[in-house]
Amino acid sequence: MAGVQDIEDAVIVGAGPIGLACAISAKRRGLEPLVIDAGALVNSIVHYPIGMTFFTTPDLLEIGGHPFACAGAKPTREEALKYYRGVARAEGLRVRPYTRLVGAAAVGGDVRCDVESVAGASRMRCRRLVLATGYYDHFNPLGVPGEDLPHVSHRFDEGHRSYGLDVVVIGGKNSAIEAALELYRAGARVTLVYRQGAFKPTVKYWLKPDIENRLKAGEIKARLGAEVLRIEPGHVVVRLADGREERLAADRVFALTGYHPDFDLFRKIGIALEPQTDRPRCNPETLETSVPGVYMAGSITAGRATSEVFIENGRFDGERIFGDAGAKPAAPAGVGGKG
Repeated sequence: MAGVQDIEDAVIVGAGPIGLACAISAKRRGLEPLVIDAGALVNSIVHYPIGMTFFTTPDLLEIGGHPFACAGAKPTREEALKYYRGVARAEGLRVRPYTRLVGAAAVGGDVRCDVESVAGASRMRCRRLVLATGYYDHFNPLGVPGEDLPHVSHRFDEGHRSYGLDVVVIGGKNSAIEAALELYRAGARVTLVYRQGAFKPTVKYWLKPDIENRLKAGEIKARLGAEVLRIEPGHVVVRLADGREERLAADRVFALTGYHPDFDLFRKIGIALEPQTDRPRCNPETLETSVPGVYMAGSITAGRATSEVFIENGRFDGERIFGDAGAKPAAPAGVGGKG
């Protein structure tokens, strides 16, 4: 492992919208934060379905006071990627992608960080460590045989690649329903498997009638109240609500059962989590965790209740974390036209 480097003002783990917003809050107070990410800049958005449209309006995705202009009422994945690249460039943020935090500890008033990258393992020290890692990198496993087969994915990319195929979508929330609809419209034969007997009221208002009409017309099949028992090459075996087993044809399987934060990393660092919810114990004013000098921002502050915090309400967490670091100067000029 390489030797300890100079002490950083702040290391922010996660180059998503929340992490970038935290870096902006720090930089405008005279600090020089370093942003690292195990993947690319805004890696979670990179893995969103191609051409996906956000559920929310662009003003609620803005960070650092930079206007987010888009062609329609709501931005697409591609417009968001361009926007956040532009913000990082306009703010002059130091971003080190493909650098994973593997451990951290409070030492002598600072925080020691162990990281891994293509260059190997290294160690750095910082005065503040901010975890803004989100939850999209860690899927909720089904825990059934065959889940690791090559035709099974926990992320949906696009419908086109499944034209003419039998596809099983596992899940019944917004992402699963949206994927089933797109797959159907791209020419796939789709079966939606959901362990609940009905869709929840939280399904987006424009998706619910669409999926219900497709099911009623028989254009998409559904197995509601069904449990996945195992996945085989070419089939998914489920137990239906009446107890019978059924083998569903499946050239591709999308197990869209949700995601969760990296609780193993949090425990390794020593962050105290609530027993039932895995919600971290943070100071509500500063978001400092039970480990001195280690802070949390964004959706991970809610533990397993990942639907409580989104970009629109987590983007201001940096103001709480760095609020004691001095006065906040005015924002620089907005994002330019470069992509």
